[in-house]
Amino acid sequence: MNLTEKVKDAIERQGLLRPQGRVVVAVSGGADSVALLSVLLELGYDCLAAHCNFGLRGAESVRDMRHVESLADRLGVDLCVRDFDVAARRADTGESVEMACRELRYEWFYELVDRERAQAIAVGHHAEDQLETLFLNLLRGTGITGLRGMRPRNGHVVRPMLECTRAEIEDYLHTRGLDWVTDSTNASDDFTRNRLRNRLLPLVDELFDGARAGLHTTINCVAENAAFYDEAVDRLRQRYVHAGEVDLMALQRDEPHAALLLFEWLRGEGFSRRQTDDMLRAAAAAGGEFHSRRSNSRRVDHGILRAPAACFDAPADPEACDVTLTRDIFRPVRITVTRHHVTEFKPSRDPRVIYIDARAVDTPHRWQMRPWRRGDRMRPYGMDGTRLVSDIFASARLSAARKQAVRLLTCDDDIVWVAGIRASGLFTIGPDTKEFVKLRLEEKI
Repeated sequence: MNLTEKVKDAIERQGLLRPQGRVVVAVSGGADSVALLSVLLELGYDCLAAHCNFGLRGAESVRDMRHVESLADRLGVDLCVRDFDVAARRADTGESVEMACRELRYEWFYELVDRERAQAIAVGHHAEDQLETLFLNLLRGTGITGLRGMRPRNGHVVRPMLECTRAEIEDYLHTRGLDWVTDSTNASDDFTRNRLRNRLLPLVDELFDGARAGLHTTINCVAENAAFYDEAVDRLRQRYVHAGEVDLMALQRDEPHAALLLFEWLRGEGFSRRQTDDMLRAAAAAGGEFHSRRSNSRRVDHGILRAPAACFDAPADPEACDVTLTRDIFRPVRITVTRHHVTEFKPSRDPRVIYIDARAVDTPHRWQMRPWRRGDRMRPYGMDGTRLVSDIFASARLSAARKQAVRLLTCDDDIVWVAGIRASGLFTIGPDTKEFVKLRLEEKI
Protein backbone atom coordinates (compact mmCIF):
# COMPACT_ATOMS: atom_id res chain seq x y z
CA MET A 1 0.00 0.00 0.00
CA ASN A 2 1.10 3.56 -0.66
CA LEU A 3 1.05 6.20 2.08
CA THR A 4 -2.49 7.37 1.37
CA GLU A 5 -3.82 3.82 1.47
CA LYS A 6 -1.94 3.03 4.70
CA VAL A 7 -3.33 6.12 6.44
CA LYS A 8 -6.85 5.38 5.19
CA ASP A 9 -6.57 1.79 6.44
CA ALA A 10 -5.28 2.90 9.85
CA ILE A 11 -8.08 5.47 10.27
CA GLU A 12 -10.80 2.95 9.40
CA ARG A 13 -9.31 -0.01 11.28
CA GLN A 14 -8.63 1.97 14.46
CA GLY A 15 -11.68 4.23 14.26
CA LEU A 16 -9.60 7.41 14.43
CA LEU A 17 -11.81 9.79 12.44
CA ARG A 18 -15.38 10.09 11.27
CA PRO A 19 -16.08 11.03 7.62
CA GLN A 20 -17.79 14.25 8.79
CA GLY A 21 -16.38 16.76 11.21
CA ARG A 22 -13.46 19.17 11.09
CA VAL A 23 -9.94 17.95 11.93
CA VAL A 24 -7.31 20.25 13.45
CA VAL A 25 -3.99 19.23 11.83
CA ALA A 26 -0.76 20.25 13.58
CA VAL A 27 1.57 21.49 10.83
CA SER A 28 5.15 22.43 11.71
CA GLY A 29 6.31 22.51 8.08
CA GLY A 30 8.38 19.35 8.47
CA ALA A 31 7.94 16.35 6.19
CA ASP A 32 5.68 14.42 8.57
CA SER A 33 3.11 17.16 9.13
CA VAL A 34 3.10 18.29 5.49
CA ALA A 35 2.39 14.73 4.36
CA LEU A 36 -0.31 14.24 7.00
CA LEU A 37 -2.17 17.39 5.95
CA SER A 38 -1.97 16.49 2.27
CA VAL A 39 -3.13 12.89 2.82
CA LEU A 40 -6.10 13.89 4.99
CA LEU A 41 -7.19 16.40 2.35
CA GLU A 42 -6.87 13.71 -0.33
CA LEU A 43 -9.11 11.47 1.77
CA GLY A 44 -11.75 14.19 1.88
CA TYR A 45 -11.46 15.43 5.47
CA ASP A 46 -12.34 19.00 6.40
CA CYS A 47 -8.99 20.19 7.76
CA LEU A 48 -7.83 23.24 9.68
CA ALA A 49 -4.04 23.61 9.67
CA ALA A 50 -2.55 24.88 12.94
CA HIS A 51 1.01 26.19 13.16
CA CYS A 52 2.86 27.10 16.37
CA ASN A 53 5.55 29.77 16.18
CA PHE A 54 7.68 29.56 19.31
CA GLY A 55 10.28 31.98 17.96
CA LEU A 56 13.15 29.95 19.41
CA ARG A 57 15.21 29.74 16.22
CA GLY A 58 15.08 33.32 14.99
CA ALA A 59 14.90 33.62 11.21
CA GLU A 60 14.43 29.86 10.87
CA SER A 61 11.19 30.03 12.87
CA VAL A 62 9.93 32.76 10.53
CA ARG A 63 10.96 30.62 7.55
CA ASP A 64 8.92 27.68 8.87
CA MET A 65 5.85 29.87 9.37
CA ARG A 66 6.11 31.32 5.86
CA HIS A 67 6.47 27.84 4.41
CA VAL A 68 3.31 26.65 6.17
CA GLU A 69 1.43 29.73 4.97
CA SER A 70 2.51 28.98 1.40
CA LEU A 71 1.55 25.32 1.79
CA ALA A 72 -1.91 26.18 3.12
CA ASP A 73 -2.46 28.57 0.22
CA ARG A 74 -1.38 25.93 -2.30
CA LEU A 75 -3.61 23.23 -0.77
CA GLY A 76 -6.53 25.59 -0.25
CA VAL A 77 -6.87 24.87 3.46
CA ASP A 78 -7.70 27.21 6.34
CA LEU A 79 -4.70 28.06 8.54
CA CYS A 80 -4.34 29.36 12.10
CA VAL A 81 -0.96 30.58 13.40
CA ARG A 82 -0.18 31.37 17.03
CA ASP A 83 2.95 33.10 18.38
CA PHE A 84 4.03 31.93 21.85
CA ASP A 85 6.16 33.48 24.59
CA VAL A 86 8.04 30.42 25.81
CA ALA A 87 10.27 32.40 28.18
CA ALA A 88 7.26 33.84 30.01
CA ARG A 89 5.74 30.38 30.34
CA ARG A 90 8.95 28.96 31.79
CA ALA A 91 9.26 31.86 34.23
CA ASP A 92 5.77 31.05 35.54
CA THR A 93 6.07 27.26 35.65
CA GLY A 94 9.78 26.37 35.78
CA GLU A 95 9.24 23.89 32.93
CA SER A 96 11.95 22.85 30.49
CA VAL A 97 11.87 24.42 27.03
CA GLU A 98 10.58 21.16 25.54
CA MET A 99 7.81 20.76 28.13
CA ALA A 100 6.76 24.42 27.94
CA CYS A 101 6.41 24.18 24.15
CA ARG A 102 4.42 20.98 24.43
CA GLU A 103 2.01 22.38 27.01
CA LEU A 104 1.51 25.64 25.09
CA ARG A 105 0.97 23.75 21.85
CA TYR A 106 -1.69 21.38 23.15
CA GLU A 107 -3.50 24.02 25.20
CA TRP A 108 -3.96 25.98 21.98
CA PHE A 109 -4.94 22.91 19.96
CA TYR A 110 -7.72 22.15 22.44
CA GLU A 111 -8.90 25.76 22.21
CA LEU A 112 -9.18 25.26 18.46
CA VAL A 113 -11.08 21.99 18.94
CA ASP A 114 -13.61 23.80 21.11
CA ARG A 115 -13.89 26.83 18.84
CA GLU A 116 -14.22 24.80 15.63
CA ARG A 117 -16.22 21.96 17.22
CA ALA A 118 -13.59 19.72 15.67
CA GLN A 119 -13.60 15.97 16.07
CA ALA A 120 -9.86 15.53 16.64
CA ILE A 121 -6.33 16.91 16.62
CA ALA A 122 -4.20 15.02 14.06
CA VAL A 123 -0.43 14.90 14.57
CA GLY A 124 2.23 13.47 12.28
CA HIS A 125 4.06 10.96 14.48
CA HIS A 126 5.34 8.04 12.43
CA ALA A 127 7.03 4.66 12.89
CA GLU A 128 10.49 6.04 13.71
CA ASP A 129 8.98 8.39 16.30
CA GLN A 130 7.36 5.35 17.88
CA LEU A 131 10.72 3.57 18.23
CA GLU A 132 12.34 6.68 19.70
CA THR A 133 9.56 6.90 22.26
CA LEU A 134 10.02 3.24 23.18
CA PHE A 135 13.74 3.73 23.80
CA LEU A 136 13.18 6.96 25.74
CA ASN A 137 10.74 5.22 28.05
CA LEU A 138 13.03 2.23 28.49
CA LEU A 139 15.98 4.42 29.43
CA ARG A 140 13.94 6.48 31.89
CA GLY A 141 12.40 3.40 33.45
CA THR A 142 8.82 2.43 32.63
CA GLY A 143 6.09 -0.15 32.98
CA ILE A 144 3.65 -1.70 30.57
CA THR A 145 2.14 1.68 29.65
CA GLY A 146 5.47 3.10 28.49
CA LEU A 147 6.41 -0.05 26.60
CA ARG A 148 3.41 0.19 24.31
CA GLY A 149 4.68 3.52 22.98
CA MET A 150 2.36 6.14 21.57
CA ARG A 151 -1.23 5.13 21.02
CA PRO A 152 -3.05 5.82 17.75
CA ARG A 153 -5.64 7.72 19.78
CA ASN A 154 -5.16 9.53 23.06
CA GLY A 155 -8.31 11.47 23.85
CA HIS A 156 -8.82 13.96 21.03
CA VAL A 157 -5.28 13.44 19.66
CA VAL A 158 -5.00 10.97 16.77
CA ARG A 159 -1.88 9.66 15.04
CA PRO A 160 -2.88 8.20 11.65
CA MET A 161 0.73 7.70 10.45
CA LEU A 162 2.19 5.61 13.29
CA GLU A 163 2.59 2.65 10.95
CA CYS A 164 4.24 4.69 8.17
CA THR A 165 8.00 5.03 7.79
CA ARG A 166 9.95 8.20 7.16
CA ALA A 167 11.03 6.81 3.78
CA GLU A 168 7.39 6.29 2.76
CA ILE A 169 6.56 9.84 3.84
CA GLU A 170 9.38 11.38 1.81
CA ASP A 171 8.53 9.24 -1.24
CA TYR A 172 4.94 10.51 -1.02
CA LEU A 173 6.08 14.15 -0.84
CA HIS A 174 8.42 13.75 -3.80
CA THR A 175 5.60 12.18 -5.82
CA ARG A 176 3.24 15.07 -4.99
CA GLY A 177 5.90 17.73 -5.52
CA LEU A 178 5.55 19.00 -1.96
CA ASP A 179 8.48 20.64 -0.17
CA TRP A 180 9.19 20.64 3.53
CA VAL A 181 11.52 22.43 5.93
CA THR A 182 14.05 20.84 8.26
CA ASP A 183 14.65 22.00 11.81
CA SER A 184 18.40 22.61 12.09
CA THR A 185 18.35 21.53 15.75
CA ASN A 186 17.49 17.97 14.63
CA ALA A 187 21.16 17.47 13.79
CA SER A 188 22.25 18.46 17.29
CA ASP A 189 22.85 15.81 19.93
CA ASP A 190 21.99 18.19 22.75
CA PHE A 191 18.58 16.55 23.12
CA THR A 192 18.08 12.94 24.22
CA ARG A 193 15.63 12.15 21.42
CA ASN A 194 18.10 13.47 18.84
CA ARG A 195 20.86 11.24 20.20
CA LEU A 196 18.55 8.27 19.86
CA ARG A 197 17.62 9.25 16.29
CA ASN A 198 21.10 10.20 15.12
CA ARG A 199 23.28 7.67 16.89
CA LEU A 200 21.52 4.78 18.63
CA LEU A 201 18.95 3.72 16.04
CA PRO A 202 21.46 3.73 13.13
CA LEU A 203 23.75 1.54 15.28
CA VAL A 204 20.87 -0.87 15.98
CA ASP A 205 20.22 -1.08 12.24
CA GLU A 206 23.90 -1.79 11.61
CA LEU A 207 24.29 -4.50 14.25
CA PHE A 208 20.90 -6.22 14.15
CA ASP A 209 19.28 -6.89 10.81
CA GLY A 210 15.50 -6.53 10.92
CA ALA A 211 15.56 -5.08 14.43
CA ARG A 212 13.08 -2.31 13.67
CA ALA A 213 10.43 -4.74 12.48
CA GLY A 214 10.96 -6.82 15.61
CA LEU A 215 10.64 -3.79 17.86
CA HIS A 216 7.39 -2.75 16.20
CA THR A 217 6.07 -6.28 16.71
CA THR A 218 6.96 -5.96 20.40
CA ILE A 219 5.14 -2.63 20.67
CA ASN A 220 2.00 -4.11 19.11
CA CYS A 221 2.07 -7.13 21.43
CA VAL A 222 2.58 -4.97 24.51
CA ALA A 223 -0.25 -2.67 23.40
CA GLU A 224 -2.60 -5.65 23.28
CA ASN A 225 -1.44 -6.79 26.72
CA ALA A 226 -1.79 -3.26 28.05
CA ALA A 227 -5.43 -3.08 26.93
CA PHE A 228 -6.18 -6.17 29.00
CA TYR A 229 -4.21 -4.71 31.92
CA ASP A 230 -6.12 -1.42 31.77
CA GLU A 231 -9.43 -3.27 31.80
CA ALA A 232 -8.39 -5.25 34.89
CA VAL A 233 -7.16 -2.13 36.71
CA ASP A 234 -10.43 -0.32 35.94
CA ARG A 235 -12.54 -3.28 37.06
CA LEU A 236 -10.73 -3.39 40.42
CA ARG A 237 -11.04 0.39 40.77
CA GLN A 238 -14.82 0.02 40.64
CA ARG A 239 -14.55 -2.44 43.52
CA TYR A 240 -12.42 -0.29 45.81
CA VAL A 241 -13.05 3.36 44.86
CA HIS A 242 -16.38 4.70 46.12
CA ALA A 243 -17.37 8.37 46.19
CA GLY A 244 -13.72 9.28 45.67
CA GLU A 245 -12.51 7.35 48.73
CA VAL A 246 -10.35 4.23 48.99
CA ASP A 247 -10.33 1.84 51.94
CA LEU A 248 -6.57 1.34 51.99
CA MET A 249 -6.71 -1.28 54.73
CA ALA A 250 -9.14 -3.44 52.73
CA LEU A 251 -7.12 -2.90 49.56
CA GLN A 252 -3.93 -4.13 51.21
CA ARG A 253 -5.71 -7.02 52.89
CA ASP A 254 -7.45 -8.33 49.76
CA GLU A 255 -5.14 -7.45 46.86
CA PRO A 256 -1.57 -8.75 46.55
CA HIS A 257 -0.81 -5.93 44.08
CA ALA A 258 -2.34 -3.14 46.16
CA ALA A 259 0.63 -0.80 45.67
CA LEU A 260 0.51 -1.14 41.89
CA LEU A 261 -3.26 -0.61 41.76
CA LEU A 262 -3.20 2.53 43.90
CA PHE A 263 -0.45 4.01 41.75
CA GLU A 264 -2.40 3.29 38.55
CA TRP A 265 -5.50 4.97 39.99
CA LEU A 266 -3.61 8.11 41.04
CA ARG A 267 -0.72 8.57 38.62
CA GLY A 268 -2.88 10.56 36.19
CA GLU A 269 -3.18 13.21 38.89
CA GLY A 270 0.59 13.55 39.23
CA PHE A 271 1.28 11.30 42.21
CA SER A 272 4.49 9.29 42.07
CA ARG A 273 4.88 5.62 42.97
CA ARG A 274 6.83 6.63 46.06
CA GLN A 275 3.89 8.78 47.22
CA THR A 276 1.28 6.08 46.69
CA ASP A 277 3.48 3.60 48.56
CA ASP A 278 3.69 6.13 51.41
CA MET A 279 -0.11 6.42 51.40
CA LEU A 280 -0.40 2.69 52.01
CA ARG A 281 2.12 2.86 54.84
CA ALA A 282 0.26 5.81 56.34
CA ALA A 283 -2.95 3.76 56.46
CA ALA A 284 -1.51 1.66 59.29
CA ALA A 285 0.08 4.65 61.02
CA ALA A 286 -1.07 8.17 61.84
CA GLY A 287 -2.28 9.09 58.36
CA GLY A 288 -0.97 12.11 56.50
CA GLU A 289 -1.38 14.70 53.74
CA PHE A 290 -0.05 14.19 50.22
CA HIS A 291 0.36 16.75 47.43
CA SER A 292 1.10 15.86 43.81
CA ARG A 293 3.23 17.75 41.30
CA ARG A 294 -0.06 18.78 39.66
CA SER A 295 -1.29 20.46 42.84
CA ASN A 296 -3.75 17.71 43.78
CA SER A 297 -4.13 16.80 47.45
CA ARG A 298 -5.07 13.57 49.25
CA ARG A 299 -5.50 12.80 52.92
CA VAL A 300 -5.16 9.44 54.67
CA ASP A 301 -7.51 9.37 57.66
CA HIS A 302 -8.03 6.23 59.76
CA GLY A 303 -7.03 3.98 56.89
CA ILE A 304 -9.23 5.77 54.32
CA LEU A 305 -7.79 7.75 51.42
CA ARG A 306 -10.09 10.72 51.12
CA ALA A 307 -10.33 12.61 47.86
CA PRO A 308 -13.03 14.14 45.64
CA ALA A 309 -14.46 11.72 43.11
CA ALA A 310 -13.12 13.93 40.31
CA CYS A 311 -9.61 12.86 41.25
CA PHE A 312 -10.23 9.44 39.75
CA ASP A 313 -10.73 8.70 36.11
CA ALA A 314 -14.14 7.10 36.63
CA PRO A 315 -17.04 8.94 38.30
CA ALA A 316 -18.19 7.66 41.68
CA ASP A 317 -21.71 7.19 40.31
CA PRO A 318 -21.41 4.56 37.55
CA GLU A 319 -24.37 6.18 35.76
CA ALA A 320 -22.90 9.69 35.91
CA CYS A 321 -21.24 10.98 32.77
CA ASP A 322 -18.64 13.78 32.66
CA VAL A 323 -19.51 16.44 30.09
CA THR A 324 -17.98 19.65 28.80
CA LEU A 325 -20.00 22.75 28.02
CA THR A 326 -17.73 23.83 25.19
CA ARG A 327 -19.23 21.50 22.58
CA ASP A 328 -22.44 19.58 21.91
CA ILE A 329 -23.30 16.76 24.32
CA PHE A 330 -24.24 13.44 22.75
CA ARG A 331 -24.56 11.18 25.79
CA PRO A 332 -26.43 10.33 27.91
CA VAL A 333 -28.83 12.74 26.18
CA ARG A 334 -28.47 14.98 23.14
CA ILE A 335 -27.90 18.63 24.05
CA THR A 336 -26.91 21.43 21.67
CA VAL A 337 -24.36 23.82 23.21
CA THR A 338 -23.74 27.30 21.78
CA ARG A 339 -21.89 30.35 23.10
CA HIS A 340 -23.08 33.95 22.63
CA HIS A 341 -22.31 37.56 23.52
CA VAL A 342 -24.68 38.91 26.17
CA THR A 343 -26.20 41.31 23.61
CA GLU A 344 -27.74 38.23 21.97
CA PHE A 345 -29.51 37.19 25.16
CA LYS A 346 -33.25 36.70 24.60
CA PRO A 347 -34.66 34.69 27.53
CA SER A 348 -37.09 31.89 26.78
CA ARG A 349 -39.58 30.10 29.01
CA ASP A 350 -38.88 26.84 27.21
CA PRO A 351 -37.80 24.29 29.89
CA ARG A 352 -35.71 22.57 27.25
CA VAL A 353 -33.39 25.61 27.25
CA ILE A 354 -31.05 26.91 29.93
CA TYR A 355 -28.67 29.89 29.91
CA ILE A 356 -25.42 29.81 31.91
CA ASP A 357 -22.98 32.65 32.53
CA ALA A 358 -19.87 31.73 30.51
CA ARG A 359 -17.63 32.46 33.48
CA ALA A 360 -18.88 29.25 35.07
CA VAL A 361 -17.74 27.33 32.00
CA ASP A 362 -14.36 29.07 31.80
CA THR A 363 -13.36 28.27 35.39
CA PRO A 364 -12.45 24.77 36.67
CA HIS A 365 -15.58 22.80 37.56
CA ARG A 366 -16.69 19.23 37.15
CA TRP A 367 -19.82 19.08 35.01
CA GLN A 368 -21.82 15.85 34.88
CA MET A 369 -25.11 14.47 33.58
CA ARG A 370 -26.65 11.87 35.86
CA PRO A 371 -29.99 10.27 36.78
CA TRP A 372 -32.18 11.56 39.61
CA ARG A 373 -31.52 10.11 43.06
CA ARG A 374 -33.92 10.09 46.01
CA GLY A 375 -33.22 13.06 48.28
CA ASP A 376 -31.85 15.28 45.48
CA ARG A 377 -32.55 18.95 46.14
CA MET A 378 -32.06 22.06 44.03
CA ARG A 379 -32.75 25.81 44.23
CA PRO A 380 -35.10 26.48 41.31
CA TYR A 381 -34.71 29.71 39.37
CA GLY A 382 -36.78 32.49 40.96
CA MET A 383 -37.04 30.81 44.38
CA ASP A 384 -35.17 31.68 47.58
CA GLY A 385 -35.12 28.20 49.09
CA THR A 386 -34.47 24.67 47.84
CA ARG A 387 -36.92 22.06 46.63
CA LEU A 388 -36.85 18.30 46.32
CA VAL A 389 -36.42 17.17 42.73
CA SER A 390 -39.09 14.56 43.41
CA ASP A 391 -41.55 17.42 44.14
CA ILE A 392 -40.56 19.09 40.87
CA PHE A 393 -41.33 15.79 39.12
CA ALA A 394 -44.71 15.61 40.86
CA SER A 395 -45.59 19.15 39.73
CA ALA A 396 -44.65 18.18 36.17
CA ARG A 397 -46.82 15.04 36.52
CA LEU A 398 -44.07 12.72 35.37
CA SER A 399 -44.62 8.98 35.32
CA ALA A 400 -42.12 6.66 36.98
CA ALA A 401 -40.67 5.75 33.58
CA ARG A 402 -40.26 9.41 32.60
CA LYS A 403 -38.56 10.17 35.93
CA GLN A 404 -35.94 7.53 35.13
CA ALA A 405 -35.36 9.07 31.69
CA VAL A 406 -34.68 12.57 33.03
CA ARG A 407 -31.03 13.62 33.44
CA LEU A 408 -29.68 16.24 35.82
CA LEU A 409 -26.87 18.60 34.88
CA THR A 410 -24.63 19.10 37.89
CA CYS A 411 -21.65 21.32 38.62
CA ASP A 412 -19.41 20.01 41.39
CA ASP A 413 -22.46 17.97 42.55
CA ASP A 414 -24.79 21.01 42.70
CA ILE A 415 -27.85 20.57 40.48
CA VAL A 416 -27.92 23.24 37.78
CA TRP A 417 -30.68 21.91 35.54
CA VAL A 418 -33.31 19.19 35.57
CA ALA A 419 -32.97 18.87 31.82
CA GLY A 420 -36.21 19.66 30.04
CA ILE A 421 -38.05 20.37 33.31
CA ARG A 422 -36.59 23.14 35.47
CA ALA A 423 -33.50 25.34 35.69
CA SER A 424 -31.80 26.30 38.95
CA GLY A 425 -30.77 29.76 40.08
CA LEU A 426 -27.06 28.96 39.67
CA PHE A 427 -24.88 30.81 37.13
CA THR A 428 -27.74 32.93 35.81
CA ILE A 429 -27.29 35.90 33.48
CA GLY A 430 -26.67 39.09 35.43
CA PRO A 431 -25.48 42.70 34.97
CA ASP A 432 -21.81 41.58 34.97
CA THR A 433 -22.32 38.83 32.37
CA LYS A 434 -20.38 39.35 29.15
CA GLU A 435 -20.99 36.00 27.44
CA PHE A 436 -23.39 33.16 28.04
CA VAL A 437 -23.72 29.51 27.07
CA LYS A 438 -27.06 28.26 25.80
CA LEU A 439 -27.97 24.60 26.26
CA ARG A 440 -30.95 23.09 24.43
CA LEU A 441 -32.24 19.58 25.10
CA GLU A 442 -32.92 17.93 21.75
CA GLU A 443 -34.70 14.84 23.10
CA LYS A 444 -38.27 14.46 24.29
CA ILE A 445 -38.81 13.94 28.01
